This record gives sequence, C-alpha cells and structure tokens, in this order.
Amino acid sequence: MTSTPTHQTQGPRVVVIGAGIVGCSLADELTARGWTDVTVLEQGPLPAPGGSTSHAPGLVFQTSPSKTLAEFAKYTVEKFRSLEADGVSCFHQVGGLELATTPERLADLHRRAGYAASWGIRGEVVSTARCKELWPLLDESVVLGGFHTPDDGLARALLAARAQMDRATARGARFLDRHTVTGIEQEDGRVTAVVTDRGTFPADRVVSAAGFWGPIIGRMAGIDVPLQPLAHQYAKTGPLPELGGATAEASKPILRFQDRDLYFREHTDRIGIGSYAHRPLPMDPFAIPAYDEARARDMEMPSSYPFTVEDWAPSWEDCRRLLPALRETEIETGFNGVFSFTPDGMPVLGEARQLRGFWLAEAVWVTHSAGVARAVAEWMTDGRPSFDVHECDLTRFEEAQRSPAYIRERGAQQFAEVYDVLHPLQPMEQPRPLRVSPFHTRQQQLGALFLEGTGWERPHWYEANAPLVDTLGDLPERDAWSARYWSPIAAAEARATREKAALYDMTPLRRLEVTGPGALAFLDRMTSNNLRKKPGAVTYTLLLDETGGIRSDLTVARLAPDRFQVGANSPADLDWLLRHAPAGVQIRDITAGTCCIGVWGPLARDLVQPLTRDDFSHEGFGYFRARETYVGHVPVTAMRLSYVGELGWELYTTADLGLRLWDTLWEAGQDLGVIAAGRSAFNSLRLEKGYRAWGTDMTDEHTPFEAGLGFAVRMDKEDFVGKAALERAGEPSRRLTPLLLDDPAAVVLGKEPVFVDGAQAGYVTSASYGYTLGRCIAYAWLPAGLTTGAGVHIEYFGEKVPATVAEEPLFDPKMTRIRR
Repeated sequence: MTSTPTHQTQGPRVVVIGAGIVGCSLADELTARGWTDVTVLEQGPLPAPGGSTSHAPGLVFQTSPSKTLAEFAKYTVEKFRSLEADGVSCFHQVGGLELATTPERLADLHRRAGYAASWGIRGEVVSTARCKELWPLLDESVVLGGFHTPDDGLARALLAARAQMDRATARGARFLDRHTVTGIEQEDGRVTAVVTDRGTFPADRVVSAAGFWGPIIGRMAGIDVPLQPLAHQYAKTGPLPELGGATAEASKPILRFQDRDLYFREHTDRIGIGSYAHRPLPMDPFAIPAYDEARARDMEMPSSYPFTVEDWAPSWEDCRRLLPALRETEIETGFNGVFSFTPDGMPVLGEARQLRGFWLAEAVWVTHSAGVARAVAEWMTDGRPSFDVHECDLTRFEEAQRSPAYIRERGAQQFAEVYDVLHPLQPMEQPRPLRVSPFHTRQQQLGALFLEGTGWERPHWYEANAPLVDTLGDLPERDAWSARYWSPIAAAEARATREKAALYDMTPLRRLEVTGPGALAFLDRMTSNNLRKKPGAVTYTLLLDETGGIRSDLTVARLAPDRFQVGANSPADLDWLLRHAPAGVQIRDITAGTCCIGVWGPLARDLVQPLTRDDFSHEGFGYFRARETYVGHVPVTAMRLSYVGELGWELYTTADLGLRLWDTLWEAGQDLGVIAAGRSAFNSLRLEKGYRAWGTDMTDEHTPFEAGLGFAVRMDKEDFVGKAALERAGEPSRRLTPLLLDDPAAVVLGKEPVFVDGAQAGYVTSASYGYTLGRCIAYAWLPAGLTTGAGVHIEYFGEKVPATVAEEPLFDPKMTRIRR
C-alpha cells in the first residue's frame, strides 16, 4: 500500500523497517508528534505481512514483575481500546484469569496481585467458585483459586496495526509493502539511507522494527541485535457444543493454566490453546524465509511453521484435564508460530551509538507494542521517553552476553521459564560460570553460594561461616519464599562485619578510566557534584539527564590531574559518557582487567596498616580519599569508601595480581578473625545506612531531591547536565522513604504495594532484614508528606504487614563508625 502525504511534511526523514504492530504503532506515535516524513517499509503484503503480528493470538495480561512492561501494557490497552477499524474495537476487554492448581502457584498469584496493585492495575485473587463462574468449562476440582484482572483482554493486532496505519497516513506517512531491505547506508558514523530491492530511501533516522528479522537488519547496519526467535505452539479445537450459539469472538476471560504452561482463549465456538510446555524450538533468523519464499514452501506465512504433533501430546492431556469439554473434540488446526526472545526476556530499544540515527525497537510482543512505540517516539522526538526504559536499553548487555551461543541458550531458557514461578534472586542455570573474579577459587574453597548477575558469579554467603551462626541467638523464622536464596549465615557475616572485619568481592562493579586534558571539565559538566578537587579526592555524584532524572550514580576518584577512575553501574553509563565526550578525552572500561576487594569493619585498619608503609590512619588517609600504594607485594589503588557503614577501604588491583591480594589479606587477617562475606550481608548493611542502589531504588524517573540525594548536587556549580530542570522543579510530591516493619519476624523482598490509610500509595524498591536493627528494612516511593513515625501497611502475599516511617540513616547517624 502506497500513500502520498496530503500536507507538507515536517521533522527529519524517518524510515521504519517493518509494518507489524510495532512499526505501525511507531508511525502513529511519531506523526502524532509532528514528525510526518515517515516511510514504513515492509517486505510482505499489507495489512498482514506475515511476521509475528499476523499470527498473534492477542492475549494482553498487563501484570508483570517489571514496572516498565506493566506500564507499556497499560498504555497498549488504553490506546487500543480507543481505536477502531471497520467499526470493530481494536481491543476486546474480556478480562484475564490466571489459575492455580498447586499451593505454590496460589501463593504466586497473591504475589502477582501485589505487583498489580504496585503498578496501578485492577486485579484480585478469587476463589475456586468464582473461577468456575468466570469459566464454566473448568473442572473446579483441580482449581485452588485464580487471579482475575478485569481490564485485560484480547488485542486485535492486525486491526490495531491498520487503524494506526490509517491515522499515520492521514498525517503524511507512507507505507510501502513488497519492499525488501537489502542494505543500510551510512557516512561518518551516521545512517543516511535504507536500500531496498525497489529503490533507495534517504533517511536521517532509521528504526528497525523487523521483529524476528531484526538480527538481519542489524547486521546490515553493523549493529548486534541480541534476539533469538523461537517457535511456539498454538492450536484450535473443533466446535464445542458448550459454546454452541456463540456469536461474539470471546465472552470469557483469557485463561492461563501456568502450572502446565498453557493458555486459552475463545474463537467463537472453538477454543484456541497456546503451549510453552514443549521443548524450545529455536529458529535461525537468517534462515526464516521471506513472505513469497514461505508461500512457495506451502507455509501460510513466514512466522507460521508446521505443527509438531509429537510436542503437543502431553499438553493435550493437560488441556482435557482442566477443561473436560475438550474430551469430546480434537485439534482441528495448529501451527508453530515464531516470535522473539532476548537473554533477559525484555525488549531491545534505543539508538546505536556506533551508528547515529539507527534505532532499535525489537523483541516486542503485542502486549507491549503501543507502549514501546510511544517510548521510542518520545525518545526520538524529545530526547528521552516518559517511561523508565533502562531494563530495555540496547546497551544493557555485557560483551560476554552478546555471543550468538549465549543469546540462543538464554533465549531458549526464557521461553522455558515464561510461566515458571521465579524468585527475584533466582539465577539462570546456564551458561555458568561465565565471568569470575580472580578470587573465585578461594571463594569455592570457602563454600560460597554463588548467584549470577550480568554474567558474574557473585558470592552471597560462605558455608565456611556456618559455625558463626551459633553465636547469634535465635533469628526469626522465615516463610518458605523469603527463605529461598537466603541463609542465616548472612546474619553472621553482617555481624562479623560490624564487630571485626570482612572481605567483600566488589569486582563486578563497573570501573571506567577517564583521561585527557579535558577530563576534569568533561566529568564536572556531566555530573551533579563538585569534582574540582585536588588529586586524591573521591566524590559521590550523579549522572542526570536534561530533565534532572537520575541516569546513574557514580563514585569518581581523581587519581592525577588528568586521570580519573569512575565507579559506574551499567554499560549504559559508558555509552552515555562516550556519546558526550569531547575530542581529547579518552574513556575506557577497565572492569575486566581489574578487580576489587572491600575491606570493611572496625578492625579494617588493623588488617591493612601492617601491610603497607603508607599512613592509613584517619588523619593520614581521610574518608573519601584515594591513594595509589602497595599492600604487601601488590600495587593497589586504595579508596577509603564504605557501602556497609563501617571503617574500611576498597582495594583495586589488576586481575593478574588479584589472587595474591586476596591471599595477602586473608593470611594477615586470620589472627583478627577476618572472614569473607557475601552480597546478602552487604545488601542488609547498605540498607541500614540508607545507601541507594541505582536501577532498583531510583532511575531517570526520579530526581535527586525525590531520592534523598540532594547532598550530591551542587546547584552553585556553573553548569551541569540537568541543572536547569532542577532549578525549575518545585517541591517533590514523592520521596524515597525508609520503613521499618513493626513485627521483628516479618520480611518483604521488594516491589510490594504500600498502603497509607487503607489506600495504595506507593511500592517497595529495596528490602532486606537489618540484622543490626532486628527489623526488616524496606525503602519505598511514597507521598512526600509522610512524617517519621507514620504507620503504613505493606502487602506481602495478600497479607497487610504493618510498618513505620523511619528517620534515616537508620544506623550510626553521626557516621562515627566510618570516620575513625
């Protein structure tokens, strides 16, 4: 379909590759914002070009552990409800019903109800009888309860694509089908055109919304797209007498039977069934046929592969057990539909720094399509999206997570775990180990329990410290959920850190080296705090965007006049700095070639001082200072920092000397009772001090003053990114608020809804038991007017747990333990 703009176009020339639901939604969002010179190219025929959109069953469940995905889905529902095509609504709001057939699943549904409340989605856990009312075909004898979400339903994806296509066309966009992209032209690091088999299209911006063909488009542009297509079984039954006479497409909620990896929806008098229960069926994106080639192979469309009956048989038995009416019918049609997975199950969005103007909007399901399109359109036109998209940022994967083998293996595992009950700390099982610190062997010898993050093996506690548990006295018993990936050893390690000293492996924390004659001016301009200090100074500061939102928090050590070591968070920090670095400033990620040990506790000085000739006294080596020195035979960069609220240092050295550094400290510490401690204790200790974790406690949705980080902002600086926005901002209406649970035995884990005066008012970010305080600590985003001592309730698995607003820092408010 070709359309000529009816009015003068505005904005840059944009070419969108792919006219599925994402491409059509993006064209609509861009043209609504005044960028009307938009061309959407599609290799197949319109309006059903044969990608994932063309076969999508259209289920939209808005609730997710991810706030970002939930917000994408909420916007998708809102938008599609407002759209019509041929007089038919693009969204059929029949609701959703998730079933529990095991006690574990029923508990998980209570947890999902908590997510829904946190993110502002209507939903409730309902009884077996109510499930039967909503779905009369159920065998209620196998159902323990359900989670009902009345605002969920069916997205009519092809109608929604057409409705948005028509709106975008009316504003000046054009949609060209039967155009196969064959190349991406570029010059001086910028995209300039898209080449097709029917001509070249000049472009200032190109967006790849090609779905499972995304890796092909990415390769043309020289950009990796970490996406793995997998096939997913979908079948339709024959007519059911129980649905005889039905005229509506569907009248009952979309149904999930997650204990058997199944979902169901009506097709008038038939039932459609999708299964994730079968073996993963990964597809090579470079081998998936184009539309005409697929038709030549007798395939209905490129995304629809032949139904593999052998994979279906076990699921069919499960279907008939849940819905006895199916025992009188058979599967009439079925296919294996292809759609996209990433290593972490999230979309891949953003502009590639290596090729300016080339954007990705990939690995997006219909559920999140309009929300993603809005975010990308805002990002392109306004410079940032109104959603927090750090979980979706294309830069988020480490280099070690971008290999084809990793993407294939982790993508397949994401498919297998779609409906699994997953603990927030649960690591993926393979491929492990991938990234290990130089101390890994010693940690294994101490019985470390490793969990994984960004590919790193991270000790959470050490079985060698189990004897210390006997000295603690009675600890509150934990429920089965919070006891997973937890051990009382963590309490012992926290206590040892408070009373003696402990070694913490801080190697996975990202380290950047920034050098050059303009390094100081550059970093001072990019961050919120004052970096114009003498060499040897360390500064906690923030990376803000132009709206004053917190992109990241950094620790910047000035090691020489033109050399800085920056403690950062994610690959996005490196990407952001590289995008803005002037000529003459070099930025290098030194994480892989270095390592770090945190030495913390009241005996930290007793441990380190005998190993160095330099003065490590408080007067000789002050807090937030850095020094290059030696510990034993090992050259180190020592920084007097503490994220656990105790005296100590971070000791950095090169990876080849890491093991020697560990052994030197370990041997010297034996007479002092020094132990190795893990991240479980670390998280407890840092929350007792109120130290924030970027990406969990705050993101670019939040300003420093909302997050309680105003001390890291110097408004008297001449200028810095975000300053103007902060000057315009009024008093915060919300704050990151510390809570202490009233019951010493109660715990929460994060993302639970918080209620004030009976009404949902916010949600928990970080939570951990404070072993020093004898209470669970929860930080939460809540209205700014709450005062210390105010009572609130946190909903944990359906139970309202009382908590009290506390004053921070909760532990050692005068900082006497750190500054000594």
